[in-house]
Amino acid sequence: MTSATISPEAVLVRYAEIALKKGNRPVFERALVQNLKEAGSTLSPLRIERRFGRMTVIPERRVAQVARRLADVPGVKTVSPVYGAESTDPDDIARVAKLLVEEALADHPGPFPVTFRVRARRSEKRFPMTSRELEHFLGPRVLPGPERIKVDLNHAELTLGIEVRTERTWLYLRTYAGPGGLPVGTLGRGLVLLSGGIDSPVAAYLAMKRGCRVGYVSFHSSPYIGEGFVKKVSDLAHALGRYQASAKLFVVPFAAIQTAIRDHAPEPYRTVLYRRFMQRIADRLAEEHRYQALITGEALGQVASQTLENMECIGAATSRMVLRPLLTYDKEEVVDLARRIGTFELSNIPEPDCCTVFQPARPIIKGTLEECAAAEAKLDVDALVAEAVQGCEVQSIVYEG
Repeated sequence: MTSATISPEAVLVRYAEIALKKGNRPVFERALVQNLKEAGSTLSPLRIERRFGRMTVIPERRVAQVARRLADVPGVKTVSPVYGAESTDPDDIARVAKLLVEEALADHPGPFPVTFRVRARRSEKRFPMTSRELEHFLGPRVLPGPERIKVDLNHAELTLGIEVRTERTWLYLRTYAGPGGLPVGTLGRGLVLLSGGIDSPVAAYLAMKRGCRVGYVSFHSSPYIGEGFVKKVSDLAHALGRYQASAKLFVVPFAAIQTAIRDHAPEPYRTVLYRRFMQRIADRLAEEHRYQALITGEALGQVASQTLENMECIGAATSRMVLRPLLTYDKEEVVDLARRIGTFELSNIPEPDCCTVFQPARPIIKGTLEECAAAEAKLDVDALVAEAVQGCEVQSIVYEG
């Protein structure tokens, strides 16, 4: 074997929380397999094998790119592009390991020596060495010398991983962290109220990570805000496709409702009443399209509409469960997550949303249901909701990388 033949053959996918599911574990594993196939299909046809708490993904091509793509799939703890040894003979394993280490050092920008360790795991119990014995066997056979590599078992820059399995021995040098959590689709369906701000995309991600398959609904106040807003929320939904490859985006016309509230309701209640109508419309869409819950980016106390009293008023407009994944997060935590999942820059584009239309000078902080009901008694609520739902436009969101 020469260095020219050293290229990854497969992707080793590891999971954590799924392993705790005992009798229900196969259900979660099958869902993860399906999501991995959906995520990787834009890059290559692939085959997936399940063995010993791991999944081996075998793409026809572009293995390294597939590995990076699969690292975005909820339910995945880590992934590694892996190289196969020709047999389970320790000397064959050592030959591949040496080539991998030499290639990694040739690409390393320095400085030298590089800290290094070997980590072996064997699920094939007929293998003649224990994991620790294999580590000791490989060490002296792959180390090029103290001027280039220094052994550090705790904080190594370079880790050579070995997995001795029944079907093949896999070796790897790179490991990418996944989101963890549970596979999308294993814990029901939720409709995310996607505002275009920083919070709601993060809430969507956290819901996906807990097994929810999500769709999105957004509210467009044309002609008071431009078409740039629709593009922004569409771009955000596509960016979230890294974690759920396909979804629906419902874009609802909202200006008529805001005009009616402006003309007939007390000014301090405008924002709370906007959000109550959003809940009603989202509830109607959820009923039509089989979403069990609504998901919002609300965080307790972050803005005037997110006090306990106002959230009670807003949530009372629907009988459907409302999930608030960010309820106890502070803004800095949300921003950090938005940066990590790749939505922060899009959310930060200065494009006004519907909540800026007819914004009250002094919004109510502690609204009451009685005041909300009194204000809405002057409006034809059912007709306004029906008109908005009828005017809804639906986009199919498909992630293409």
